[in-house]
Amino acid sequence: MAFAVMPFFRLVRAGYVMAREGVFGLAHLPDLPAGPRLAIGMARLLERRAVKDKSAELRLSDAMNRLGPSYVKLGQFLATREDVVGKEAAKDLAALQDQLAPFDHEEARAAVAEQLAQPIEDVFVEFGEAVAAASIAQVHPAIVRDKDGTDRKVAVKVLRPGVQRRFQRDLESYYLVARLAERFHAPSRRLRPVAVVDTLAQSVTMEMDFRLEAAGLSEMAENTVQDPGFRVPQVDWIRTAKGVLTMEWIDGRKMSDVEGLTEDGQDLEALGAAVIQSFLRHTLRDGYFHADMHQGNLFVEPDGTLVAVDFGITGRLSKRERRFLAEILFGFITRNYKRVAEVHFEAGYVPADQDVDLFAQAIRAIGEPIHGHDASEISMARLLTQLFEVTELFEMRTQTQLIMLQKTMVVVEGVARSLNPRLDMWRTAEPVVGTWIKEHLGPVGRVRDAGDALTALARIATDMPLFADRIGRMSEEIEKMTTQGLRFSEETAETIGKAEARHTRSGRIALWVIALAVTAIAVDALM
Repeated sequence: MAFAVMPFFRLVRAGYVMAREGVFGLAHLPDLPAGPRLAIGMARLLERRAVKDKSAELRLSDAMNRLGPSYVKLGQFLATREDVVGKEAAKDLAALQDQLAPFDHEEARAAVAEQLAQPIEDVFVEFGEAVAAASIAQVHPAIVRDKDGTDRKVAVKVLRPGVQRRFQRDLESYYLVARLAERFHAPSRRLRPVAVVDTLAQSVTMEMDFRLEAAGLSEMAENTVQDPGFRVPQVDWIRTAKGVLTMEWIDGRKMSDVEGLTEDGQDLEALGAAVIQSFLRHTLRDGYFHADMHQGNLFVEPDGTLVAVDFGITGRLSKRERRFLAEILFGFITRNYKRVAEVHFEAGYVPADQDVDLFAQAIRAIGEPIHGHDASEISMARLLTQLFEVTELFEMRTQTQLIMLQKTMVVVEGVARSLNPRLDMWRTAEPVVGTWIKEHLGPVGRVRDAGDALTALARIATDMPLFADRIGRMSEEIEKMTTQGLRFSEETAETIGKAEARHTRSGRIALWVIALAVTAIAVDALM
């Protein structure tokens, strides 16, 4: 019982802290149903008097810091959506991305020595104080000496002590909410809250193993080696372990420092476009993308090159999902809403018993208001509310394989919007999406698909002798069963005998009931 009670009390505490800090008064979501509006109104009754005199932008950050790492993650997400929480609040929440209080320096040194199984002096020539601290880890500058005697500056990422336990406790609370929602609120079942928390739990588990992050950096580096204006840091595998990641030091300005980027003479509109186009390119071309692309994880080098760090959370899409995504985006770009609707049905995102034309009409109601308008003219809060209403109207279930993609698309659009408030999302996305459509769904793509099909057939032909051998042996076994009967091992026969003995009486009763029923039916038929 304690397992269920403690998560509940932690959840109540979280709600109480956010209410006391005035968090519920920050969100401006139009067209919210009466129930949630009433709940928010009641929560606001708990606000501290001092909150009224407190700047709105400090409320969220103070509450998230008090609640711990998983809530800080929520704050990092909201920091990219100034159109939802407000410009000042989003600016203050950006501090949650890399400016949290670091843990003790000596504790960090001890953790590194333990993880690398040798004294820290034997690994690094210098190991400096933390320069950035986030919810999961903090980063230290360090100097390493290569075999040729040259010194090289690196960044050392160290896992926060106890963070895994704290995340696990928060996940228990999230699971409690998800299970209660699925049990007592039927409309929420289509959103599959438990499956959503499962996805979150898996991503958190992977994020806390820095060896997996190093592998993600390595894979992304291979995928993007020819990409103009984008790269990732190189990994120092020798000095990397589960709780320590050593990589190339990046001399660049963080994307969260918009004023600094302007002073450097960077083209903010070009950078905003690069963020969106890089994300789409990785997603559609490679099926592998950075799933935590907030401003704190993006650097800009003096020549304008975009450098992405922190690959603890990544996402993948199958070839099938990539095709659906490209067609949906291209449909919005070209305003072909009927095709957008058809793709949703083909992908299974919308139940087959729904009306495709009505769904196309609903999609048009979402797409038309944002087409030809820049970000400054669009209310993303209202758009998200309308999108949620459409998913409910057409009984669309949450696609767990797309959760990371959907979350990251919102974050990436928010980052680009912070650089260029007049961003036109569709015009920016068109070059990448259009190119992918031509290469994969045009004549060239069909030839490539035909080649893939021939390769698959060749593979099957190569395996045919193996299949034939297995089928031959299966045929022999079936022949033996036909002529000699089905044979059981002594253990199997004994188990069946015991089960038969246990159920003999009930079996006989069932047979008598069946026999009487058949007799009654026969008599009734004769009469």
